[in-house]
Amino acid sequence: MRNRDRPGVDHRERLDRLYDEFDTASIRSLRDFVELFPPVDSTAALERWETARADFESRNARVADAFGEAYAEIAGRATREVARRAVDLWEREGRTVNALVLDVDETLRSAGGTDNEIPRETLHLLTELHDTGVPIVICTGQTLENVKGFLVQGLGSELVHSGQLSVVYEAGNGVFTPGHGSDTKQLLYEELASSVRRVFEQVRSCALGDAPTAVARGCHLQGNEFSVTLKPNHETGSDDARAVIDEGLRHQIDSLGRAVADETGIEGPAAGWARAYYAAADAEIATVLDRVDAAVPRTTVPEPVRELFERIDVGYYEADAAEITSLELDKVAGVEAAFDVLGIDDPFALVLGDSKSDLRVMEWVDRLDAGIAGAPEHASDVVLTHVRETDGLLFDRGDAGTPLRTVLALNQLAGIEATARA
Repeated sequence: MRNRDRPGVDHRERLDRLYDEFDTASIRSLRDFVELFPPVDSTAALERWETARADFESRNARVADAFGEAYAEIAGRATREVARRAVDLWEREGRTVNALVLDVDETLRSAGGTDNEIPRETLHLLTELHDTGVPIVICTGQTLENVKGFLVQGLGSELVHSGQLSVVYEAGNGVFTPGHGSDTKQLLYEELASSVRRVFEQVRSCALGDAPTAVARGCHLQGNEFSVTLKPNHETGSDDARAVIDEGLRHQIDSLGRAVADETGIEGPAAGWARAYYAAADAEIATVLDRVDAAVPRTTVPEPVRELFERIDVGYYEADAAEITSLELDKVAGVEAAFDVLGIDDPFALVLGDSKSDLRVMEWVDRLDAGIAGAPEHASDVVLTHVRETDGLLFDRGDAGTPLRTVLALNQLAGIEATARA
């Protein structure tokens, strides 16, 4: 519920005075230098770090003496604009963020903005939020092994195995939460109907072996446990990648049609049924099929075939991937399972993402009044529309640090309010 009753602490007025009276930009710059300084074996560099640390501590202490440690913490991490945004959220929501749900590709990292690496600043802020008791749910379409690798490297094994981090992988097919015994790894796809699992097995077997030459040579099969994802051998985003993924989408849809027809035992234009169904369901897929001259017939899809199609999703990511996934196992199902293992009974989460699969999580938390959505400015149009309509957090490409700083400031405001009540 929004607009909750709370003490009338005038955060906006106090923060405005703080930012007017102190050079907070210099304080933040010093803090970032001190916290993000890489390990080096140089006496001169270490001396510079010690000098910067002493300067930061001195300046920060003067702010704390004047306004209190909590406000000093906000100003030491957030610009005036970010702090005001945190105040807006506090006045509207009156709740702390108690979970992070974070997409990876084109959200935490970006091929166009971060050289496809999660910035050290973002990793450090995640560590800071984790240390304050906020669990982290990484929610991605990637394989588990890929995610585990960069998380351990970026966040450290201790945090990853702290019991307060979970990975929803392959867009909800599985959940990995280290440190939780028999609940550590949950294979959600094993709970699907056997008919659906058989369809996926057949589509996987045809993914490359029965593919047109251009697709077989230009794509590789991502190492998923369940979903069937074709990725380009060309550079993601390139014209060559776009062409081969367009052809790969047609091949995936046709293979799915044949697999569903085989499963139902119904003879007919199986590929045509699949093209007609998925083109009608997604205008972008219809556009791609038209672009590769794949005829979409006007046909009536038999009801048993339609019922299976309704349980299976076809995903198209321009110049990046063509995939077949389960509609019963999306990121929402994975996040729900992760929250259950982590013991988050009353979530209020920051959900960051850029794609339609992330939008489902954003819409879920919005329906439940259980979180805030955020997205990079280059996200899918439908995602941007949702974030703007719900007054969420937009940020520049590769700058996931800004919404994380907003959450840190929001949670500090909650601490100030709790002190005021005491």
